[in-house]
Amino acid sequence: MEAFEKLRSLVAEAEMDVAKGMGGNKAARVRARKKMQEIKAAAQDVRQVLLAAEGVKGADGQDQGEQGDEDAPAR
Repeated sequence: MEAFEKLRSLVAEAEMDVAKGMGGNKAARVRARKKMQEIKAAAQDVRQVLLAAEGVKGADGQDQGEQGDEDAPAR
Protein backbone atom coordinates (compact mmCIF):
# COMPACT_ATOMS: atom_id res chain seq x y z
CA MET A 1 0.00 0.00 0.00
CA GLU A 2 1.58 3.23 -1.20
CA ALA A 3 0.03 5.46 1.49
CA PHE A 4 1.38 3.26 4.27
CA GLU A 5 4.88 3.23 2.76
CA LYS A 6 4.82 7.03 2.70
CA LEU A 7 3.85 7.06 6.38
CA ARG A 8 6.69 4.67 7.27
CA SER A 9 9.14 6.83 5.33
CA LEU A 10 8.04 10.01 7.13
CA VAL A 11 8.41 8.35 10.53
CA ALA A 12 11.92 7.19 9.64
CA GLU A 13 12.83 10.70 8.47
CA ALA A 14 11.60 12.21 11.74
CA GLU A 15 13.52 9.84 13.99
CA MET A 16 16.82 11.72 14.08
CA ASP A 17 15.23 15.15 14.55
CA VAL A 18 13.12 13.83 17.41
CA ALA A 19 16.21 12.42 19.12
CA LYS A 20 18.15 15.66 18.61
CA GLY A 21 15.16 17.71 19.78
CA MET A 22 14.89 15.70 22.97
CA GLY A 23 18.59 16.42 23.50
CA GLY A 24 17.95 20.17 23.49
CA ASN A 25 18.43 21.16 19.84
CA LYS A 26 15.76 23.81 19.20
CA ALA A 27 16.01 23.70 15.40
CA ALA A 28 15.57 19.92 15.44
CA ARG A 29 12.45 20.31 17.62
CA VAL A 30 10.96 22.66 15.01
CA ARG A 31 11.78 20.21 12.21
CA ALA A 32 10.33 17.33 14.23
CA ARG A 33 7.07 19.19 14.91
CA LYS A 34 6.75 20.02 11.21
CA LYS A 35 7.38 16.38 10.30
CA MET A 36 4.76 15.30 12.86
CA GLN A 37 2.17 17.37 10.99
CA GLU A 38 3.15 15.60 7.77
CA ILE A 39 2.89 12.25 9.58
CA LYS A 40 -0.58 13.17 10.84
CA ALA A 41 -1.73 13.93 7.28
CA ALA A 42 -0.16 10.72 5.96
CA ALA A 43 -1.88 8.70 8.71
CA GLN A 44 -5.20 10.22 7.67
CA ASP A 45 -4.48 9.16 4.08
CA VAL A 46 -3.87 5.58 5.25
CA ARG A 47 -7.13 5.69 7.21
CA GLN A 48 -9.04 6.85 4.13
CA VAL A 49 -7.51 4.07 2.00
CA LEU A 50 -8.55 1.50 4.59
CA LEU A 51 -12.08 2.89 4.73
CA ALA A 52 -12.31 2.87 0.93
CA ALA A 53 -11.20 -0.78 0.92
CA GLU A 54 -14.03 -1.50 3.33
CA GLY A 55 -16.50 -0.69 0.55
CA VAL A 56 -19.81 0.90 1.42
CA LYS A 57 -19.34 0.36 5.14
CA GLY A 58 -18.56 3.47 7.22
CA ALA A 59 -16.06 3.78 10.05
CA ASP A 60 -18.74 2.83 12.58
CA GLY A 61 -19.77 -0.30 10.67
CA GLN A 62 -23.06 1.13 9.39
CA ASP A 63 -23.99 1.31 5.74
CA GLN A 64 -23.54 4.81 4.34
CA GLY A 65 -27.32 5.19 4.05
CA GLU A 66 -27.79 4.43 7.75
CA GLN A 67 -25.63 7.24 9.08
CA GLY A 68 -27.41 9.99 10.87
CA ASP A 69 -28.98 10.91 14.12
CA GLU A 70 -30.16 7.84 16.02
CA ASP A 71 -32.67 9.97 17.97
CA ALA A 72 -34.34 11.30 14.84
CA PRO A 73 -37.80 9.87 14.12
CA ALA A 74 -37.99 7.22 11.41
CA ARG A 75 -39.25 8.36 8.03
